[in-house]
This record gives sequence, C-alpha cells and structure tokens, in this order.
Amino acid sequence: MIQSMTGYGKAVVVYKGKKINVEIKSLNSKQLDLMTRIAPLYREKEMEIRQIVAEKLLRGKVEMSVWIEKDASAEATPVNTALMDNYYQQLKVFADEHGLTGGMDWMQTLVRMPDVLTKTEVEELEEEEWAVARAGVEEAVQHLVDFRTQEGAALEKKFAEKIDNIERLLASIEPYEKSRVEKIRVRILDGLKQIPEVEYDKNRLEQELIYYIEKLDISEEKQRLTNHLKYFRETMADKAGQGKKLGFIAQEMGREINTTGSKSNQAEMQNIVVMMKDELEQIKEQVLNAL
Repeated sequence: MIQSMTGYGKAVVVYKGKKINVEIKSLNSKQLDLMTRIAPLYREKEMEIRQIVAEKLLRGKVEMSVWIEKDASAEATPVNTALMDNYYQQLKVFADEHGLTGGMDWMQTLVRMPDVLTKTEVEELEEEEWAVARAGVEEAVQHLVDFRTQEGAALEKKFAEKIDNIERLLASIEPYEKSRVEKIRVRILDGLKQIPEVEYDKNRLEQELIYYIEKLDISEEKQRLTNHLKYFRETMADKAGQGKKLGFIAQEMGREINTTGSKSNQAEMQNIVVMMKDELEQIKEQVLNAL
C-alpha cells in the first residue's frame, strides 16, 4: 500500500500539572530530513526521539516540536523569604546604627536585593515523566502515519486511474497498427507508378517492405509497457516505502511510450502517444510525494 510523505500529527499528554505538547508535520524529500525543537528538559532524550521518528517515517522533510505548558502557579517565581529576612536584619542594624529609621520603604528595597526573586533550582527529568512524554511523541508520530496512509489511499486511487487510462490508450493503438502496413505498401507502390518506365524486382521490393515495416514494429514496446503497467500495480499493493521504485518504473514506462511515438508514422497513433504521455506525466508529478 502507498503512503504519502505529506502528513500532520499532534498529541497532548499531562504529567503533574504539566501539559506536554508534541506536534509533527512532514513534506516530501528524497531522504529523512528531521528538524526538532525540543523543550530544554527533554533535550537529553533527543537521540531517542529521533530514533522513534526514523523507525516510523523512513523519508520526508519532517519538523517536530515538543514544548511544555505549566499552570500559572507553577510558573510563578518563588520568593526566597529566608534570604529576604536576612537582608532585612542586616539593613535594619545598619539603619539603626546610622539613625536611618524613618521614611524607608522596606518592601521595595528588599525585593530588589540579589536572588530574592530568582529561580535557582535546576529541574531534572524523572523517568516517570519521560515515559509520559515519550508516549506523547509516539502518539503524535502515529497520528502522522495515519494521515500519510489516508493521503496514500487517495494517491493509489489516482495512480490506478492513470494506469488504467494508459492501458486503454495502448489497446486503442492496435487497429491503426494493423491498417498502416497496407497503407505503407500502397503508398510505396503508388510512388513507383508515378515514375515512368521504372523497372523493379518485386521480390526485392517485398524484402524492403518487410524490413521497413519491422523497423516500425512496436510489438516489443507494447509488451514491455504492458509489463511495466502490471509491475506498477503490484508495487502499489506492496508494503509502504515503495515510492522510489514507483518512480523508476514510471521512467521505464516513459521510455517505451517515447519509442512507440518515434515509430508511429500515423497522426492517429501519435495523438494516442501524446495522451499516454500526459497521463504518465501526472503519475510522475504525484509519485514524488509517495513514500
């Protein structure tokens, strides 16, 4: 089955009042190109996060963000009351010794003292919290995979439609292919009749006609193109991650269609070849987005 490389996933998990958000999106790329923006608390787990993404997504230009939202009470900077009291005692002694007892705004003075309103604790990642955050990462990645699968189903439907169209157009060439042999013979004989008193060896003429017709024969091209169409369908039904192979098959289909066009010496056949090229071009455009 086909997966698209375009996708989006998001998960939100909660741990002790923290809301852990994970958002991931992807576009098409020849290989996995992963960019991350991870909350400082989880940066030590970046390699583990990258491994989770690489195992699931395989290819694509991927952007992932992991950030934390906390309650306002948890975000508030705590007041270091012990330090504040120490400052107060020292300043009061100084004020008493120097007779500075009136008109002093103690609160404004104390809150401006160093480290009174400074967060000094270092937050460490607990294994229990990481287990919750990791589950959020896995959930977001799975949502993206589900999105890719849904988009891939639409791609597969489009490809099947285009392959059917090429197959139908290829079959429509056959009547013109059979009739052109006689047209070639008649055209050559009519040309010879226009030349007065010309003599020619009928056996040699038949040999030349056979050689000329064989050069314009497209039986092999038709057979190879039919095989490529079948192989494209089989590859679509295979496991995900076959986008590159589908691209290679489309290139081979193009070779056979182009050769058929170069051997087509009738306007009707050439028109059909142009229509096949148009269908194939639409496949090539969309196959770039297949995983």
